[in-house]
Amino acid sequence: MTLFRILLLLFLTIPMVEIYLLIKVGSIIGALPTVFLVVFTAVLGALLIRLQGFATMQRVQAMLARGEIPAIEMLEGVVLLVSGALLLTPGFFTDTLGFLCLIPALRRRLISWLLERSLINRNQGPPHGPTQQHGPRTIEGECWHEQDRPRR
Repeated sequence: MTLFRILLLLFLTIPMVEIYLLIKVGSIIGALPTVFLVVFTAVLGALLIRLQGFATMQRVQAMLARGEIPAIEMLEGVVLLVSGALLLTPGFFTDTLGFLCLIPALRRRLISWLLERSLINRNQGPPHGPTQQHGPRTIEGECWHEQDRPRR
């Protein structure tokens, strides 16, 4: 299935699911409490996104100060951005997905799953499959400073 078809399917089904859930919840608890609940989840989600975003930014800065590459933390920032968009979208289904992305263990598992999936697709096989070399890989080369560069 192509990416276009998947996105089209999502753009058609998610609003229908949201409308269905809003009608069902509204018929059970009433219209005003339903609207209040939708607004409350958006405000609560924005607060939680802000707190977790600052915590992630502090981890990124600490890793950069240690000279490490904060790859996973940067991807966590992307997932938090998507989570914020889901939480600000009115509805219960998107709020549920957004709140699930706020759970750090689930967020890291989602990131690792996406990374594994992208590595498998890119290499046309598993990351440690028979097509890859085992052991260290050495690349020959030369290095010199600009002022010591040989003239040709």
